[in-house]
Amino acid sequence: MIVALLNQKGGVGKTTLATHLAGELAASGARVTVIDADPQGSALDWSQRRTEGDLPRLFGVVGLPRETLHAEIPDLARGVDHVVIDGPPRVTALARSAILAADLVLIPVQPSPYDVWASAEIVALVGEARLFKPQLRAAFIVNRRIVGTIIGRDVRAALPEDIPALARDIGQRVIFAESVATGRLARELEPGGAAALEIAALAAEIMGGVS
Repeated sequence: MIVALLNQKGGVGKTTLATHLAGELAASGARVTVIDADPQGSALDWSQRRTEGDLPRLFGVVGLPRETLHAEIPDLARGVDHVVIDGPPRVTALARSAILAADLVLIPVQPSPYDVWASAEIVALVGEARLFKPQLRAAFIVNRRIVGTIIGRDVRAALPEDIPALARDIGQRVIFAESVATGRLARELEPGGAAALEIAALAAEIMGGVS
């Protein structure tokens, strides 16, 4: 499966979700590659911190912020079970290429009306891509929800009806910030903790099929 995480709004946690999803899939025994298609190279930075900390390699990270991504993905996907694309933070030809490369597009949104409004262009791009790729799946994922609030539910009600939202929200947790700084994953920093369990449930929902 090729999963692309995309949103034109920066700061929604795409890289954290991409690395954690890849790590969870790898932990199940799958061979996974992360494609860092963000010119900022955040996933590559995370991977470098991991190397500098002498931590074991869980999955490969390849930098490829190119508009030819959809043409190059088939070769990169050979020999692995899953590819996770950490997409660019703007609607560009690169974002379109990532959508065309994907089997599933995940659109992270924070529990804020601004995030919902900002997702409109990505939703439009998904609709355009489905003209050429009718089997393309897409889903919203509510990320950085403040634990103990109902605001995540309110955001779900405001999302476009033509793209579903995953059942699993991901909470706003300090451990995710620690994972960025250390090149680790929540499951390594706090095995069995709330963040690790949320990511495991997210991966299970994705692999179970998204309509």
